[in-house]
Amino acid sequence: MLKVLALLPAVVLATGLTACGSSGGGTAAGGVSLVKQGQLTTCTHLPYQPFQVKQGDQVVGFDVDLIDLVAKKLGVKQNIVDIAFENIQSGESMNAGTCDVAAAGMTITDNRKTKFDFSDPYFDATQVLLVKKGSDIKSLDQLNGKTLGVQSATTGADYAQANAKGAKIVTFDDLALEETAVKSGQIDAGINDNGVLYDYVKANPDTEVGAEFKTNEQYGFGVKKGNSALVSAINDAIKESVKSGDYAKIYQKWFGKAPTWQPGDKSSSTPSS
Repeated sequence: MLKVLALLPAVVLATGLTACGSSGGGTAAGGVSLVKQGQLTTCTHLPYQPFQVKQGDQVVGFDVDLIDLVAKKLGVKQNIVDIAFENIQSGESMNAGTCDVAAAGMTITDNRKTKFDFSDPYFDATQVLLVKKGSDIKSLDQLNGKTLGVQSATTGADYAQANAKGAKIVTFDDLALEETAVKSGQIDAGINDNGVLYDYVKANPDTEVGAEFKTNEQYGFGVKKGNSALVSAINDAIKESVKSGDYAKIYQKWFGKAPTWQPGDKSSSTPSS
């Protein structure tokens, strides 16, 4: 397996797994324990547009807006930390006190649930194949002997390993590098979640989605095991956003259309493992 290392982000919001927790913890409304007084500290990995992306000196996105609702409910401000996705999905970021919540467009899986707790699902997802415009690649079978890009430590990478048997897998630490490699022709195709890749092709019409694979995934926000008060606050905030219409407005803002699924809906999607 080839390994392509990501460049350091142009602006590093935090470095080291103990940076945010070093100044002492605090408590928010409802007795919710926080790693830093007056802040709901969120770990993410940039970029993952439209869920989280840097615009100027701010991080914005679908996940950001939803966690802002949680922060408002707790009476604090959200502070965002950009770290490697491997440290998020492994649970290290929460266990080391780097953050209170992980918001990284992250699929709920049985393996991850052994490392940290998840909120209720807040987004339905599946995997799609990114190719150059006009490509004849419409399935994983057509990648036999060709190169397929994946993002490290993701369910897309797991799906590719299990199903793209004849492809040469190229691993990227950063989604943007994977997307650029497809666009520039360095690799034949890339696999990742539908939300980010459909967003990418809108802004890059020389690329397209060649295929979509039903993988039955849902995203959840991660919280350190045992912090049930924070999990409840997140779930309550998301439920309230559906009832008030804020969830639909936020979805429309970032995806340009009304949601076909909202938290609490019965869905054919179930968390993958």
